[in-house]
Amino acid sequence: MSSITTQDGTEIFYKDWGSGQPIVFHHGWPLSGDDWDTQMQYFLQQGYRVIAHDRRGHGRSTQTAKGNDMDTYAADFAALAEHLDLRNAIHVGHSTGGGEATHYVARHGQGRVAKLVLIGAVPPIMVKTPANPGGIPRDVFDGLRVQLAANRAGFYWDFPIPFYGFNRPGAPLLEPVRQNWWRQAMAGGITAQYDCIEAFSATDFTDDLKRIDVPTLVMHGDDDQIVPIADSAMLSSKLLKNATLKVYKGYPHGMCTTHADVINPDLLQFVRS
Repeated sequence: MSSITTQDGTEIFYKDWGSGQPIVFHHGWPLSGDDWDTQMQYFLQQGYRVIAHDRRGHGRSTQTAKGNDMDTYAADFAALAEHLDLRNAIHVGHSTGGGEATHYVARHGQGRVAKLVLIGAVPPIMVKTPANPGGIPRDVFDGLRVQLAANRAGFYWDFPIPFYGFNRPGAPLLEPVRQNWWRQAMAGGITAQYDCIEAFSATDFTDDLKRIDVPTLVMHGDDDQIVPIADSAMLSSKLLKNATLKVYKGYPHGMCTTHADVINPDLLQFVRS
C-alpha cells in the first residue's frame, strides 16, 4: 500500500491513479478514501489523475491518539501534496473533508491549487456560538461523542440512515451502501474519530473562506440532515471570493453516493469550465 510518514510518525495511506490534471478527494467523518470510489473511477475514465487519502486516525492510516484537529489534517495533506508534487490540482471535499480541503487550500495551497469544490461541507462553522446563532447546539455533538464511546458499532450502524436520507418517505434502504459506510467507519480508530467530532463541529473556517480566491463550487442538498444547508453552504458561498452555489432539491448528505449519476457530471462540468 502507498503511504507517507509525517513528521510525528503518522502513516497516511493514499491512492494515486492515472495521469493528467490531478483531482484530490477529501473524505468525510468517520469514513476513508473509499467513500470516493464512484467519483475516482468516473474521473479516471475521463482522463484525470485521481488521488484520495485516509485522514489520520481513519481507514488505513495510523490510528492516532494525537493530532486529530484541522490544523494537523491540513498539514498532513500538505506533506502528501509535496510528496506527490501536486500542482494545478482540483480539490473536492465532502462534509468534514470540505473543512480539511478549505483549511489546506487557504493555508498551504498557494501555487498548487486550481479549483475547489465543497460538497455538503461543514464550513464556515457548525456549532452554535454567539457569533453563529444559527448553528447546532453543542450538546448535540456531545451526544454524538457519548454514543460513539458507548457502542461504536451500533452507533455507526444507525448513522447512515439519516446520512443517506433512508428515513425519508419512499426512500429505499440500500443495504450494501449502509454496510459499506459501516465497514469504512469501523476501520478507523475510535479515539481519532471521537476527537474529530470536535474538529469538524467547532473549527471556525470563516477566515479560510475569505482567504480563498480560486474558483469554488459549493454543492449542497437542501434535505441534508447531517450538515444543514442554511448554516453551511448558504453562508460559505457568500464568504468566498469566487463561488458558485448549486443547491440540490431533496438530496441528502450522502448525495455523492445516492445521486452519483447527477453529481459526477456536474463536477465534470465545473472541472472542465
